[in-house]
Amino acid sequence: MFFRVCALRLRTSTGCTCISSSGGFQQILSSLHTTTTITEMSSKVAVVTGGNKGIGKAIVQALCKDFQGDVYLTARDEGRGKEAVASLSAEGLKAIFHQLDINDVGSIRKAADFFKQKYGGVDVLVNNAAIAFKVNDTAPFATQADVTLRTNYFATRDMLTHFLPLIKAGGRVVNVSSSSGVRSLHKCSEELQKRFRSEDISEDELTTLMTRFVELAKNGQHKEGGWPETAYGVSKIGVTTLSMIHARRLSKERPDDQILVNACCPGWVRTDMAGPKATKSPAEGAETPVFLALLPAGASAPHGKFVSDKAVQAW
Repeated sequence: MFFRVCALRLRTSTGCTCISSSGGFQQILSSLHTTTTITEMSSKVAVVTGGNKGIGKAIVQALCKDFQGDVYLTARDEGRGKEAVASLSAEGLKAIFHQLDINDVGSIRKAADFFKQKYGGVDVLVNNAAIAFKVNDTAPFATQADVTLRTNYFATRDMLTHFLPLIKAGGRVVNVSSSSGVRSLHKCSEELQKRFRSEDISEDELTTLMTRFVELAKNGQHKEGGWPETAYGVSKIGVTTLSMIHARRLSKERPDDQILVNACCPGWVRTDMAGPKATKSPAEGAETPVFLALLPAGASAPHGKFVSDKAVQAW
């Protein structure tokens, strides 16, 4: 097919491009591609891990309603993730699926590259993916400590390592933690409590402490080492402390970007993890994470805090 183009103006974000030739079809396509790319790069995007069910899906649901931009539901299992997106679509909500297994650094890197190339970064990151053993689980405590911290602390740390550099100015980072972490902190030795509350604790020191807990648990020596008898609680001590470390770092390294990083507790929520007797619905559990994810432009607080029921809590 022959395309005659005479003085066709294509508007892009940098102005108007004039193409005046009968052979300019490829130029038009190129310009259209450029316009699309610029539009995507300027679009806002929110990313939620562990979004295929429970609190994660409820967070995605709320963001689809209130966030002005694209909302990505990420999950390890592609089938379950796409099924969750389809169920939201049936409610008239548009979420986009992207495969992301936080226990796989390769998967994290692939996702980070995708959001960097498509959007130029990320505006909202909600680290929700986590695991917990049931109270009556018969797995040895050593196994529970290893498996729980591998996902809840070390994998979340990997997510932050690769995604924090992508957070755009004005961005929001929400790490879903738990009040279990606060209760567990009080059961730690005074020395450990002092370090976890210290403003000079580094990410490396924190990671060394988390690793030490796992090693002591394997040898049945964690109590003697000043640690409580809860792998989940210790993992959430790590998540909350890591959030505070990153908040301090961003305040120093990117002081003008107004990025806010917080940890939060969604409450006791009726999910596969907490069971049917919990007091909150998933939608109610999503309220505080979404509140932090949607803190208005120009807000300076909360930042580097632990938040529950939309209020800063003592650490």
